[in-house]
Amino acid sequence: MQEPLQRTIDDFVLRFDTIPDDRKRTLERVATFIAERMAESGLIELTFICTHNSRRSHMAQLWAAAAAAHFGVLAVKTYSGGTEATAFDPRAVQAMRRAGFLIDNPGGDNPHYRIRYSDDAPTIECFSKTYDDPGNPQSDFVAVMTCSQADEACPVVHGAALRVPVPYDDPKASDGTPEETAIYDARCKQIGTEMLYLFSRVDA
Repeated sequence: MQEPLQRTIDDFVLRFDTIPDDRKRTLERVATFIAERMAESGLIELTFICTHNSRRSHMAQLWAAAAAAHFGVLAVKTYSGGTEATAFDPRAVQAMRRAGFLIDNPGGDNPHYRIRYSDDAPTIECFSKTYDDPGNPQSDFVAVMTCSQADEACPVVHGAALRVPVPYDDPKASDGTPEETAIYDARCKQIGTEMLYLFSRVDA
């Protein structure tokens, strides 16, 4: 793990007691499902879904990948998608960079960011797409709904073995305000803390 990201992880792990009990129960449900599927098939895939695949779903995908690696849950692959495609918002990208992720931006209207959590980790390609994009799993995956709009718009996610709502407030509301950076960092911290808690509960 990159040293700046490791420091962030060490800090977030100390914040587990800030997670509300109801959210802990939801995260533990996902952790139990992951452990059961890993025991059955040796692999589990998670797709994080929000409306535009521009902020929360990408942040959760990346934090889940780093959290799984941190806790040695190696048979996990993470993905993200939206009910429509836009672009991975640069404000969210910068929040992840400040947390310690290594991010390369190739440019373009919908950049295919190349992101790693350590020098020797595989590159994760992040760009906005719909959740049923051909590059995402089509069956037997966990659908994690990271916004209430997507949760309401997709009462059924075809192919999902488990569909669970873990909604986060949209940091987009702070865009262009003096609080913008602080709000994006707070959402990054919340998502990172909860993904680390989730994978800390996986009996691998």
